[in-house]
Amino acid sequence: MKISVLDQAPVSDGVSSAQALRNVLELARLADGLGFYRYWVAEHHGGGSLACASPEVLIGPIAMATERLRVGSGGVMLPHYSPLKVAESFGMLSGLFPGRIDLGLGRAPGSDSMTATALQRDRRQRPADDFFEQLNELLAYQWDRVPEDHPFARLADLPGRPETPETWLLGSSAQSGIWAAELGLPYMFADFIHAAGEGVCAAYRQDFSSTAQMPEPHTGVALQVICAETDEEARRLASSYGMRLIHMHTGRRLDKIPTVDAALRFFGQQGLAIDTLPPGRRAIVGGPEHVRSEIEAVAAAYGAQEVMVVSIIHDHAARLNSYRLLAQAFDLK
Repeated sequence: MKISVLDQAPVSDGVSSAQALRNVLELARLADGLGFYRYWVAEHHGGGSLACASPEVLIGPIAMATERLRVGSGGVMLPHYSPLKVAESFGMLSGLFPGRIDLGLGRAPGSDSMTATALQRDRRQRPADDFFEQLNELLAYQWDRVPEDHPFARLADLPGRPETPETWLLGSSAQSGIWAAELGLPYMFADFIHAAGEGVCAAYRQDFSSTAQMPEPHTGVALQVICAETDEEARRLASSYGMRLIHMHTGRRLDKIPTVDAALRFFGQQGLAIDTLPPGRRAIVGGPEHVRSEIEAVAAAYGAQEVMVVSIIHDHAARLNSYRLLAQAFDLK
């Protein structure tokens, strides 16, 4: 089973957004040396607690700073963009870093509704919900499937050829699994957003349509994981993540990832256990042996060949250590 990193570029209380972006590069270099397989960066807009608004801007520097990791987006929120522009950008990255670039695509806005509107070129009306058509157009460019008589046919000659990215569909709902199966794409389910994707992934595998690019279904699951030397210390570190989720669930906004001390005060004031999470959310928290056992159990339930680990921890050194302990637990090389 491949173990990879999903980095949301968290911005901790007391840390600048610029430093959070530099922290991404430090973690990527560590992950490269520890033996993780992929390193994906997420796209979020209009909030102060996550720093990466443009995965393609970070992918190049990460690939330059590392030697063997596959590097990609987890993901690009395609509804904001022209399929051609995304295909060209990732074609260029693939040409610069052959065999190392992934294009993970998502449907969610990665923002609130006001920010999503601000991202649009035409703000006179809400954009059409045409994600499936956008996805098909992008794949036609990448896989050179634009019909010869189509007005966009010549545009399939993308920069970076003959290299192309490995394209994934990301999701946290049944519909994303249906589309991934129909189009023959590898599929990554965001369990850290919606911890109920086992059936979605089973249906994806059952209904998968083979392609030249992906003859067999390929399932991944993205999990929130926080690892420390002891279960007690991991639960303490995870309190910052729990506080942030509870605020999001109740419609309140936290501009930064709170400190552990602030989180512990919050849970005490609310009369909640420090490992409380909103309904439908899951985090794997504990020492190395516990974390490995839980990851393997969830991956087996999903039928996943790959696990991507996202870790929201206030202290950057503790976040680095969490991945270091995880690599040791799985004996990554």
